[in-house]
Parts: sequence; C-alpha cells; structure tokens
Amino acid sequence: MRDDWISQLPESARSWLEGRRLDEVECLVADLSGIARGKAMPASKFGKQTHFYLPNSIFLQTITGDWANIIGDDFTEPDMILTPDYSTATAAPWTADWTLQVIHDISDQAGNPWPIAPRNVLKRVVQQFKDNGWTPIVAPEMEFYLVARNIDPNMPVEPPMGRTGRRAAARQAYSMSAIDEYGPVIDDIYDFAEAQGFEIDGILQEGGAGQIEMNLRHGDPVLLADEIFFFKRTIREAALRHDCFATFMAKPIQDEPGSAMHIHHSVVETATGRNIFSDAEGKETDVFRHFIAGLQNHMPAAIALLAPYVNSYRRYVPDHAAPINLEWGRDNRTTGIRVPVSDPQNRRIENRIAGMDCNPYLGIAASLACGLRGMLEQTEPAPEFKGDAYKTEPDFPRGLGDALDLFAGSNGMRELLGDQFCRAYAAVKELENKEFLQVISPWEREHLLLNV
Repeated sequence: MRDDWISQLPESARSWLEGRRLDEVECLVADLSGIARGKAMPASKFGKQTHFYLPNSIFLQTITGDWANIIGDDFTEPDMILTPDYSTATAAPWTADWTLQVIHDISDQAGNPWPIAPRNVLKRVVQQFKDNGWTPIVAPEMEFYLVARNIDPNMPVEPPMGRTGRRAAARQAYSMSAIDEYGPVIDDIYDFAEAQGFEIDGILQEGGAGQIEMNLRHGDPVLLADEIFFFKRTIREAALRHDCFATFMAKPIQDEPGSAMHIHHSVVETATGRNIFSDAEGKETDVFRHFIAGLQNHMPAAIALLAPYVNSYRRYVPDHAAPINLEWGRDNRTTGIRVPVSDPQNRRIENRIAGMDCNPYLGIAASLACGLRGMLEQTEPAPEFKGDAYKTEPDFPRGLGDALDLFAGSNGMRELLGDQFCRAYAAVKELENKEFLQVISPWEREHLLLNV
C-alpha cells in the first residue's frame, strides 16, 4: 500500500478515520445528470493503485438509461483515466462499514482533461476568469422536498408524515414548528455533514409542504459544486433512515412551489482579493452591471443546463416563488436576477433561474459563463426593474425543446463550455426529450380518452 495517500486526505477525513480501520473507498465521478458513477473497492486495493479506468460512454447515458449517439463520431467506447483528487475525500457515514468517498479527475489516455466531464467543464470556465485576473466566488442555496415513500410512479407524490402524525403542511415558510416535524432527518443531515467536514450556513422551512432550503457558505465554485454533489447523496441517505424520500425534482408536487438552486455570484481581483463589483467608494462598478447584462443576454441559450428536464419548466409559474423572466432588481424576489441587500465588500448577484434538478457543476458553470461573457463584452443591462415582475411577459424558453434549440445554436456556449461537451449534452437531452414525448400522461387519458 502506498504510504502517503492517507496523509493527503483532508483533516476531516483523517479525523473520522482516527482509531478505525478503513474498509472501502468509493471512487466517484458525476455524469451529465449529476448521478454518481464509478467503482467501489476495498481500501487495501485502492491504496495500491494510482488510477483506474471507465469508458467514456458514461457521459452519453440518459436519465432513463438509454444511450445517445453523437453524429459523425466513430464511437468505440475508449477508456478514460480516473485519478483520485484526495482533497475531495470525505466520509460516507451512513454505510455499515468505514467508507470514504473520493471524487476523481478524468483525463484521456494522453493526459488531457476529458472535455465532456461536468467537473472539467466548470474548471474550464473558472480558468477563463483566472486568465483575466479574476476569481469567481459562489454561494449556492439548495431547495428540496422530503416526501412520503413513493414506489408507484403512477401515484402522485405526497408530503411526509411528521412527528405529530400529520402530513407536512404547505405555506409555512420559515416556520420552526414545521421544520421540527421532521427534526430527526435534519439531525442526521447535520451529523452526516459534520462527519464529512461540510459547513452548513443554515436550514429553514420553505413554502412547500415538506420543502427545505439549505444554504452553503460562499467559496470556490468547484469546491461548492463538489459539496452539492455530495450533499445530494447525504440528504437522500438521511431521509431513507426515516422512511421517507428526499427529492431534488424541480416540481415534484402539483400546486406546490418548485425547488431552486439559487446561485449568488461575486468576483474578486485575484491579485488583491478585492470584490470588483464595488469601487473604492463602495459604489456599484461597471463590471457589476456587465455581469448582470451577461446573465440577461446569454442565459436563454444556457437554460437547457439550468433547467435540464421536461419537469424543470413546470417550476416557472407566476406567483409560485420562481421567476418567469430575466429582469433584474435590487432585493426583488420576483425577478430572475436579484441584487441582495449587502455591504459593498459582499456585493453580489443572485441567479434565481437554476433548478435544484440541474447538475451542480453544469448549473454553476453555465451561470458563471453567462456573467463572464457580459464582463468581456462590456455590455449594459436593461434598466432595473421595479415592481412585480410576475406581471411581465416571459423572456426565456418555456420548454426543454425550445431551450435545446437555443443551446445548440449558441456559439458563445460552445466557446466557453467546449464544443465536444455541448454536442454530447445536446445529444443526451434531445434523446431524453424524445423519450418523454412518447409517454401518455394521466391528464391525457382522463380528459381526452372519451371527450375528443
């Protein structure tokens, strides 16, 4: 066994292993949907190898398990090389034995970063900021539902049973008693997060029945995307311990609000650490406005990354806590782009468009890419919107098909995210959309079968 690999682990992982015998290591990567793929192996074997292999076809698999084809490629499923990123090693505290999870870097056999891997796509965007002397900072918010076990896809999703023996109630945002209803699940989330060395900024009850919002502290985009990737597994495991499911669907329950992944953005000057959204006098800078303009101008072509499924677009309903346009406003939660109340040092821009069903690497990458284009193009945003933005017309795609058309035709997205990635992503999502269009829904059977 290599003697040095344990010493390369983060302090939290080494502390968790102290006095214990490590049994297993889960070697993970995130596919296009954000699903954990990889291999689990005995710790003794993991310690003897420097890398392992997976076929590149894992990035052409749809959410239903089908496989997309990329036209013009002679596809032979060559192996990619997966190398452990020890800085990501963290406990899997829900397992029966002592297990670590490790996210792996992915390269081709020549050692080049595999361009379709979502984590590499995010790294590519972050590097483009750094090439201009900037460092992007993000702070994501995670919304999700705890729901009753649902093993029949034909049955509607229901809120979970709380400790009072009643179903979780809707329209109880910020209620402490509502979140106490499923306190044991929250307690396990806290315990699991502590074992993994993750910092939770806060947990609160959102507006939906059984809907929770969890905030993470601000930091490096790749690090925060890694944490969301891990947290989705963590939260699901905590829920299963208490006979319920955790779901990150954008709209799991009819007539309830959807679940978002709001992304707060700021950008600092790499050399000085200064927030470039504020000037020396604490006022908003030109770059601040350019970032907003980039979101407004380029997000329509990126919606397919922020809202990646047919269900995603059910979230964009007026007066249901989700935006329907790309207006921007100060402390205005009806707009798609919000400038929160803050002091000049912490001035930031919140993208409220992304759904919690998006791959966190790709959602953050797309949002940053749009803002970066605005900064480089030095464009100006539309005037600040004041009032209720739900009363205005939608200005981004309302369905996955239209979103994919815009994405496929965007030279800007290909330039910033990479041509190979964009081609693969479009192929996978177009196949998923085609599969959905062949499904006959209960609504169609109920209202059309005997009436038309």
